[in-house]
Amino acid sequence: NRATAKRLIERYFRQLTEGCGNSNCTNEFCASCSNCQPLDNNAAAAKALDLFKVNAKLCDYYPSVESRSDENSLLGSKMSAEEFSDVHYLTEHTVCRILSRCEEEGNYSALIHVIGRIFSNADALIKSFRKEEPSGTKNLDSLQSKEEEKQSDQSSEKVFSSASSPDETPNGVPNSCEPTVDIDAVRRVYDKLLSIDQVESALVNALIYLTPNVELDLEYLDVYETNPDYLNIFIIVMENSNLHSPEYLEVALPQFCKAMSKLPLIALARLSKLWSTCGLPHIRRMMETFQQLITFTVLSNEYGMENLVNDDETVVAATKCLKVVFYASILGGEVDIEHNEEDDEDSESDELTLHELLGEDRLYKKGPRIDPLEKELGVRPIDCIKPLIPFEDFINESVNEVIEMDKDFTFFKVNAETKFSFQSCPFILSVITKSQGLYYDNRIRMYSERRLTALYSMVQGQQPNPYLRLKVRRDHIIDDALVRVSLSTSKVLACLH
Repeated sequence: NRATAKRLIERYFRQLTEGCGNSNCTNEFCASCSNCQPLDNNAAAAKALDLFKVNAKLCDYYPSVESRSDENSLLGSKMSAEEFSDVHYLTEHTVCRILSRCEEEGNYSALIHVIGRIFSNADALIKSFRKEEPSGTKNLDSLQSKEEEKQSDQSSEKVFSSASSPDETPNGVPNSCEPTVDIDAVRRVYDKLLSIDQVESALVNALIYLTPNVELDLEYLDVYETNPDYLNIFIIVMENSNLHSPEYLEVALPQFCKAMSKLPLIALARLSKLWSTCGLPHIRRMMETFQQLITFTVLSNEYGMENLVNDDETVVAATKCLKVVFYASILGGEVDIEHNEEDDEDSESDELTLHELLGEDRLYKKGPRIDPLEKELGVRPIDCIKPLIPFEDFINESVNEVIEMDKDFTFFKVNAETKFSFQSCPFILSVITKSQGLYYDNRIRMYSERRLTALYSMVQGQQPNPYLRLKVRRDHIIDDALVRVSLSTSKVLACLH
């Protein structure tokens, strides 16, 4: 979309004017490369637009390191960064080794460079923190050469592809929610990294550089279809317990939610199944992270008839991400999926057929719509006896205060393919807001029934009468009313046939 394209063009502009920070950069379209020709701002802007059109290479991000007055410290910083330049993915052992080295020197620049470079690159992050470490990473006391790294990557791909093949579907996507990333190792690494202020900034900046490319890959290249391990990116990022902090809320987390909302349905279902096994504290943390982003965004903006909350990309994306957590809470709780299958098999009535003839079937279709994620997971909220997180905790009051329910109802019934409706994520709505939706639904149904009555009268050659008149005895009001309604219904069905 336009916002994503704008961000990418800005990245190309910064790359042309500021560089990536890597002194050994070989990208001729990066200011850090010795072969790059200096450009003024106007020329760089024009060049950035050309690079975007041809999808030119974007450099990995190298966070800048604060300058020191001591030349020996600068020299040591440069040497440390170059020393770990052959690290192309992370393992818990690798991080601990680099961290130990930095603590010895009292300088975290090498760790900052490695974290920034890996966490800003999708391919590097996908290969990181695997459950089974590639053979080349077991002996990390001696640094890997490029050839060893290449062989290690190839052997790793073979191991994981063969391990997952028994559970794969015909299109190569695993049926199991079991990830190839070692979640426990990721959590231990975050515990170590988040205690260092400089590393926190590197993680924020890396996420800002990572997510636009991930969003484009998912939206236009269908990367998950060819590599289901692409989901590892979202698993690793969501284990960051500081995502709710102000440093992430303004830019990094909104971009990440937009990228996550682009995941295909089967990937979202895998993610929901995985999170359902993570335990209550982790699921609640994720829920609170998305809720905080929604609340922060709503309170930071003004909404009205001309500026609907439904059009806010950040709120919409975060709500879609919250839906994944909502179903994870259901799956992780007590569920009774052996419901009466007759409830799922509503036979179409003749009245519905008439609505179809009038072109109104989408407005008056009986029963609630089945959410695609609900169908993919094979579980319904109504089947949940006790979720991990109470349903009321998913209600966001800030959204309920600004939502225009008449507009939202129209989007839900008519423009569902082009406009987002919060009624497709009803868990976020309060009872009062839902009752407003029911009010509009009942009003439209009432007008529809009046039109149908007029049509029946015209078919029968009678004067149009939109009202149902019943003659009942005072002492037998209920019995007579039921009999009369039954007779009226029989006449309508006979008329249709």
